[in-house]
Amino acid sequence: MGAYILRRILLMIPTLFGIMAISFAVIQFAPGGPVEQVIAKLTNQGGSDRLGGGGGDAGGSNFDVAGDVSSKYRGAQGLDPEFIKKLEKQFGFDKPPLERFGMMLWNYARFDFGNSYFRDISVLDLILEKMPVSISIGLWITLLSYLISIPLGIRKAVKDGTPFDVWTSGVVIVGYAIPGFLFGILLMVLFAGGSFWDWFPLRGIVSDNWDQLSWPAKIADYFWHMTLPLTALVLSAFATTTLLTKNSFLEEIRKQYVVTARAKGLSERQVLYGHVFRNAMLIVIAGFPGAFISAFFTGSLLIENIFSLDGLGLLGFRSVVERDYPVVFANLYIFSLLGLFIGLLSDLMYTWVDPRIDFERRDV
Repeated sequence: MGAYILRRILLMIPTLFGIMAISFAVIQFAPGGPVEQVIAKLTNQGGSDRLGGGGGDAGGSNFDVAGDVSSKYRGAQGLDPEFIKKLEKQFGFDKPPLERFGMMLWNYARFDFGNSYFRDISVLDLILEKMPVSISIGLWITLLSYLISIPLGIRKAVKDGTPFDVWTSGVVIVGYAIPGFLFGILLMVLFAGGSFWDWFPLRGIVSDNWDQLSWPAKIADYFWHMTLPLTALVLSAFATTTLLTKNSFLEEIRKQYVVTARAKGLSERQVLYGHVFRNAMLIVIAGFPGAFISAFFTGSLLIENIFSLDGLGLLGFRSVVERDYPVVFANLYIFSLLGLFIGLLSDLMYTWVDPRIDFERRDV
């Protein structure tokens, strides 16, 4: 197993390099980079704006507007060429692409992500600031989906073909088909002061006076704010795990060792939870890390936007729109690295649940 883990870790290096290289190459051809963003703001607002906290003081001086000057940036005609050069230097675009890419990889290998272009904060601090919201969403969605899916999937396997199995399958499929953001809007209209009841808050993960509340009141306030977002997300989150649990149990129930256990006089509960459960839950339990990381990173962008939850999903979206490349690439690097390690952790979970699995004898 040690050799397999080492091979997987070594394979992460070229994989991560490929992800970053392709993304960096695509960004080079994307219009509207950070220099263009600043130029657009200056030209739209009379050239008197000051740059946000990107690190340098390129916008701290006033520059005379010259005549029409040829420039490679759209909308830069009429701006002082020296000002454009200072903008390029501030954002690092005064260096060739390969040099910038190499410097980025060297810094990222040391987890030095630099500062945000348009926010007066380091990228790592910005990510850590938004992470509690995304952790809350990902953790609760994963736990709730498993708490619903596993008992429901087992029950459906035991009652396979009965009316209970049929109508619960219909509910699961319909819930999976409803987009979470549409259901979230419906919940807002119904329960967040829309056209009906005003039972839940419309925005934020806690109230403004959260620091002044007692601990029981803080916990109640937190869950009060999280009820609608989690309900909107968990609606479709448990469908796949439910059907996977059911099919795994059905496959195990039909095997010979179950017949033997029943012939020995064991009760159905003893057979189901003493023998079948461990084997049937192999694939479900092993998929837990992947399910968490999926809910943590990918499932909450629209919900964060609808309910004004300032998490990583909303941060990544805004960074792409604003062309805040340090934040974009840092998110991509961290998410890719975590995804690769989670894939390895999922394989290790298989061997922990079932020691008969040996990845040493298989190709990576």
